[in-house]
Amino acid sequence: MIPTLESPRLIFRAFTEADTEAYFRCCSDKAVMQYIGDGALLSLEDSWRSIAFFLGHWQLRGYGMWAVTTKTEDRLIGRIGFHRPQNWPGLEIGWLIQKSDWGKGYATEGAHILLGYGREVLNLREIISLIHPLNKASIKVSEKIGGYLAEEIDFQGKRTLKYRYG
Repeated sequence: MIPTLESPRLIFRAFTEADTEAYFRCCSDKAVMQYIGDGALLSLEDSWRSIAFFLGHWQLRGYGMWAVTTKTEDRLIGRIGFHRPQNWPGLEIGWLIQKSDWGKGYATEGAHILLGYGREVLNLREIISLIHPLNKASIKVSEKIGGYLAEEIDFQGKRTLKYRYG
């Protein structure tokens, strides 16, 4: 049900239970998590539950997050994709890349490919990104893939920038 896709340097595939350790290493880094949700680091158990959430989201909505690996090393570097949990302010495209791979353009490359796939193949519309105002790197990624600041909202008790695409 979850298609495997490719970009010039990356592979986007379904998460597996075997990804739990690598995802935990990524999500237990303060720098990576500082602008995600409430900034809490994920435990190994939380990482497993997140993977279960990603897989379940595909079942319930027909779209979701992909595990992102590099083609050269076939190693998990993060996640990119779509989600819209209950009471979310819209259908969101989001990305999370482990710190050792920051600055390589992976988030931009992946988000660009998956945004196109979401529109053209999954027929997703009105796509947003919710970004912490201090997260300059994510703002830059959003703008590079065609996002524009639509409004500033209060989301989960925090000032949040809502970017739109198209």
